[in-house]
Amino acid sequence: MPELSFLKELLIVLAVTISIVFLFQRLGLPAIVGFLLAGVVIGPHGLKLVSDVAAVDTIANIGVVILLFTIGLEMSLAEIASVRGYAVWAGVLQIVLTIAVVALLCASFGLALPIGLFYGFLVANSSTVVILKILSDRGESDALHGRIATAMLVIQDLSIVPMMLLIPALSGSAIAYTAVIWRLVTAVVALFLIIAGARFLLPYLLHHVLLLKNRELFILFILFVCLGTAWLSSEFGISLALGAFIAGLLVSESEYSHQMVADLLPLRDCFSGIFFISVGMLLDLSYAWAAPAFYLAALVAMLAVKAGVVLAIFGLLYRSPRLGWIIGLSFAHMGEFSFVLAQAGRQQGLLIHDDQQTFLTVSIVSLMAAPFLIAWSHRLGFGVEGALGEYAPPEGKTAGGHVIIVGYGLNGQNLARVLKEVGIAYKILDMDPTVARAALSTGEPVFFGDATRPEILYRIGLAGARVLVVAVSDPVATARIVAQARRLRPELSIIVRTRYVAEIDRLYRLGADQVIPEEFETSVEIFSRVLREYHLPRNLVSLQVDLIRKEHYGALRGLRLEGKRLDELSQYLAGTTTDTVLILDGSPAVGKSLEEIRLRSESGVTVIAVVRDGQSIHNPPAEFCLAAGDVMVLLGSHKDLDQATEILSPREHD
Repeated sequence: MPELSFLKELLIVLAVTISIVFLFQRLGLPAIVGFLLAGVVIGPHGLKLVSDVAAVDTIANIGVVILLFTIGLEMSLAEIASVRGYAVWAGVLQIVLTIAVVALLCASFGLALPIGLFYGFLVANSSTVVILKILSDRGESDALHGRIATAMLVIQDLSIVPMMLLIPALSGSAIAYTAVIWRLVTAVVALFLIIAGARFLLPYLLHHVLLLKNRELFILFILFVCLGTAWLSSEFGISLALGAFIAGLLVSESEYSHQMVADLLPLRDCFSGIFFISVGMLLDLSYAWAAPAFYLAALVAMLAVKAGVVLAIFGLLYRSPRLGWIIGLSFAHMGEFSFVLAQAGRQQGLLIHDDQQTFLTVSIVSLMAAPFLIAWSHRLGFGVEGALGEYAPPEGKTAGGHVIIVGYGLNGQNLARVLKEVGIAYKILDMDPTVARAALSTGEPVFFGDATRPEILYRIGLAGARVLVVAVSDPVATARIVAQARRLRPELSIIVRTRYVAEIDRLYRLGADQVIPEEFETSVEIFSRVLREYHLPRNLVSLQVDLIRKEHYGALRGLRLEGKRLDELSQYLAGTTTDTVLILDGSPAVGKSLEEIRLRSESGVTVIAVVRDGQSIHNPPAEFCLAAGDVMVLLGSHKDLDQATEILSPREHD
């Protein structure tokens, strides 16, 4: 039975997926590399454990759709939309210049211009799946380079449509240019329909699905939206993955997005592993063994061209070698859509069999190298800057006492607003030229530059600053900024915001005076408000909050506090304290004397004062009549105070 044969092969793929994840996680290596290697080993050119590659590829395509849909869900549309202008130009220039450079290189080897342009199409694309997944795993999706990379990947995926339409023209086949224009128009219309549906129709449908309170129906509906959007986009000539990513990005603004991600995570991780295994199955190592020097030279040339083009672009637009190296090495490999273009080129005679194996070898090996290139990109970027020479702080005037804000996102904007209100001088540093220009137009003292470079910090007045606040969403850059600032100004007060708990201890070791993790500060605010509901003295609550912060949030990370333990607060709950109660209209105490409401006998509290019209009446007599608007000052235990509040509260009437 053929279906049972396929089931056996699918079981082999799943078993390999599980084993690779387990082994590579133990070794601390990227699982993507393991999946690609596993595909080479078990595929038709290896041990031949799996022969039905087409069926596996179909399942893998479903995995790509689910993966990019969930990646879109985990991103913020507002943050992606904030990356415009330069990021868009960077994406367009990267595609155009890469194609041009590859075509010129091919021409130098005697290849015809159409062949060179086609090879440029193949090289210009990078893997959306690989880059977004690695950035997500490294916690860098919200960093500037993560947001720029996402915008560039969207432009790359959109470029697939005209590339696919131009391949017949490059092969010399007759092509109707009106048909090309029509396909482009329909693709734009399809994108508009996806955006409109995800923005207006989907929230309405989701609301009614959730009203049924059926988890299975909710998961099925999300899968329907994910796969249906991908299918609709493919019908209009847009890639499956791009349609799913855009739909996920738009749905990310919904209040239900976190639940969607949680429900789809198991499917995403399983299917994405199958995708990379299916890519590895395409590689025939016999070609690589026959001429290893040639394939190695082709790989190095491809990596150099792609990284070099991006490095030149970002050196021009952002004037940051570090950012250029990070994005250049991140985009140096070839992407999954290059395989689609290669198949179309082979059908049109632009790619013969031997050239196809060269392409497969170079592209798959580059995909294997991608996680390592991305991981090394930060170190290489900092190394290049360091090779230019260690920066020596200039001597001279150090007065100023201002605050330097690194990063003009939401936290930076809020801090600047408060500092302006209280009259404290500040300067802002951001390396996104679009953000810097917008802030400068509103009169903010903003400067454009990379804060990881010490000379940039000194240009905006590090020598005279009193406080440095680091509020960027890039953990690697944050650590570098803290280390550089502490080296240059040992006495400087450094306050750092981080989203990642794992960074707390490291940032303190690098020299930060205060590290504020977003999720823990939320927890601190919640528990302090809960304790106040139990009428604990405010100074006691503040003492515990200060203690937790001084202990670097050790209590919230499961560490024992050296000072007063939180569980010792329970002794205060039975103690005596004071509280105030406002007499509202409708209260049963209005118009009655203290003797009539019998507050002491009913609840056990003592009335020590009543405030009326701003005047305090101490120890009011029993015949004192209460009126709406009076504020009673009560003494008693927490339990008694709660009961007294209940007695004095207005009664609800049916």
